[in-house]
Formats: sequence, C-alpha cells, structure tokens
Amino acid sequence: MSAVGSVGNVSPQRMRFEAPLALRNGATIAGYELVYESYGELNAARSNAVMICHALNASHHVAGLHDGDPRSAGWWDNMIGPGKPVDTRRFFVICVNNLGSCFGSTGPMSTNPATGEPYGPDFPVLTVEDWVHAQALLADRLGIERFAAVMGGSLGGMQALAWATLYPQRVAHCVAIATAPKLSTQNIAFNEVARRAIVTDPDFHGGRFYAHGVVPSRGLQVARMIGHITYLSDDVMAEKFGRALRREAASAGAGDYRFTYDIEFEIESYLRYQGEKFSKYFDANTYLLITRALDYFDPALPYGGDLAAALAPASADFLVVSFTTDWRFAPERSHEIVEALLANRRRVTYAEIDAPHGHDAFLLADPQYMSIVAAYFDRIHQNCLEPAVPVSTQSVEEAA
Repeated sequence: MSAVGSVGNVSPQRMRFEAPLALRNGATIAGYELVYESYGELNAARSNAVMICHALNASHHVAGLHDGDPRSAGWWDNMIGPGKPVDTRRFFVICVNNLGSCFGSTGPMSTNPATGEPYGPDFPVLTVEDWVHAQALLADRLGIERFAAVMGGSLGGMQALAWATLYPQRVAHCVAIATAPKLSTQNIAFNEVARRAIVTDPDFHGGRFYAHGVVPSRGLQVARMIGHITYLSDDVMAEKFGRALRREAASAGAGDYRFTYDIEFEIESYLRYQGEKFSKYFDANTYLLITRALDYFDPALPYGGDLAAALAPASADFLVVSFTTDWRFAPERSHEIVEALLANRRRVTYAEIDAPHGHDAFLLADPQYMSIVAAYFDRIHQNCLEPAVPVSTQSVEEAA
C-alpha cells in the first residue's frame, strides 16, 4: 500500500424516514432522521461497502476532518483512510449516528411532534437491535444489499454481532473488536452508578432540564469520570499519573496533609477535565438511553443463555479482537464469542493483542492490532474487486 493519508474534509449527510420504525419494546417511532458520513467510493457491483458501528459516546464522524481543523479528526481516523487498515481507496465506508444520540440523528433533544417540545425522557427505549434495523433501512436507501464487512468496537462490536444474526445474507464479514456477547453484572453496576449520578443531579428535573435552561453537568461529569476509569488499565494510569501531587507535599509522617475539596493528585485533575469536557457536549438523556441499550443486549437470552444457538443464523466470516488489559470487555468474553461461532462451524480469525491501554486500546494505533486488521481487510478486498464508481449526495437523495 502507498503512503497513509486522510480522507480529508468531510461533511455529514442526513436522511429522513417517514415510515414508522417498529422497536423491540413494541413502540414505534416515525418521522425520524439519521445522520451519517461516508468515505471512498462504491464500486459498480456495490460489493465494497463497509458499515462502521459506533460506541457509546462516539458519532457518525469516524474519519477525516471538519472544515480542515486537525482537532476535529474522526474518532477512528487512525483506522480508516487511504492506506490505512480500512483503506478508502478500496472500500466505501459508512458510519451512521444511532437513533437516540445527541450528534444529529433524532434523539431526546429533538422535537416530539406530539407535543412540540423536546422528547426528553419520553423518547422511546432503544436496543442494539433497533439501531441495526435503522442502519439497514439507510443501507436500503443507498442501494447496498450486502456489506463486505460490518465492523465496530465495544458497543459498536455488539451492533456488528447483531448485524450478523439479524441480516445474515447482508454481511460477508463481521469484525467485532473489544466487545462482549452481553454485559457482565459488574458492567451493569458501573452503568447504574453513572446513571444515578445524572438522575440525582438537582438540574436533571426528571429529564426535562431543557425547559429549565440548565444541564445536569455535575451528574454528567461524575458519569464520565466513572466510565473513564473503566476504559483505562491500572498500569496506564500508574504510568501516566502515578501518585503525583499537584502541590508540593512534605514527606510522609511530617507533611501538612489536610482534608480539602481541591484537586490534590494529577489523576484527579485528569478525570475532572474529562468530566467537564464531556458535560459540555453530551446529552444526559442520551447517556441514560444508550447505557440502557448496553445493559439490555443479550442475544442468547431468548435461547436460554445458549450463545451458540443465538449466533447460529450468522453466515459471515468473523474477525474477533480483544486486548489483554481490557478488564471491562475482557478477552474471556471474546473467547465466548469465538467458541460459539466455532460450534456453528463459522470461519473465525481471533487475535488477542498484548497492549497496556485497557479498553481504550481499540481506539489506538497499536502496530500489531493495526497489522491484523489491515491483513484481514486485504483478504476482504480480494472478494470485492470491481471498478469504483462515485455515489453522489444527489444519487442518495434520489434513492430516498
């Protein structure tokens, strides 16, 4: 492959759906919009499309820049682009902002047509499966009958697994990274503590804080701090921050130690910074909605806990990747997926990457990790060789 580059400046696109979308809980939502970005060109056979599914606090902006600002690089820009593991000279890459998000697709901040006010807590409960069905409808509009690959990390990996079982004939390869077949009890517990931080914030107002002109920022900050701790490994936190103090302290036994509400340790400063930043761009109702979708995901539940039975409909080939220090989505959870797929005689490539970064490793450019993904997509490319033809925004609108 030639030199690695960027997809350059990109702009989000928007697609509206008037027909009701039936949700897993029996409710429906109509008149909704999905925001997405795409990179690369669809080939003549429409066989080189790759769907990227985003994680909890990410969005459709997965690669490239907005208005040339280097600070606006997409959340997986190291993975997607010319000469990168998911090479946009070969693949037409799509990432859809999920329903219920706060980055453009219809969500709790959107106007409820029944009331003329923001949906807030009245926005319908969503599941991973609901997101996948919505993504499939968008793919229909684009004229994509089958994806060369569906790929995601963390919550995005759960969506990729759901794609493989809900639409088996539409997925040639499933790439599930740093994910799990369901959340552990401990993970659900972390999510609940984060949610309680939000709903007990005096500015939450039962989810109707928009009408009060406030944001439950304190709750959002604590929720993000809790989440961020679980994304990092102990070794990485120790290496980056150790027990370093922000002020000069005397040696143990002779210091001026005192109780204070101020920041004392560097790790405290880092967590507060992350929390404050998060509270300025993420919606509290969206956080509650998406973490519940995480909790609910359990494809084996209708099969009495039999994951092999749940994954039996899948016909795709699989790449499953885990990271040794990821204690939130530990390698053992990926082993469960691999074993269930092998029980169904599916073709599975599994990689367990020795990386120190914890769950966040799936977002980072570890050389071994990147090489494995690149090699796998090289193989996918051999199965979809066709001349590329542009898919313009105009053609998308006409297809709608």
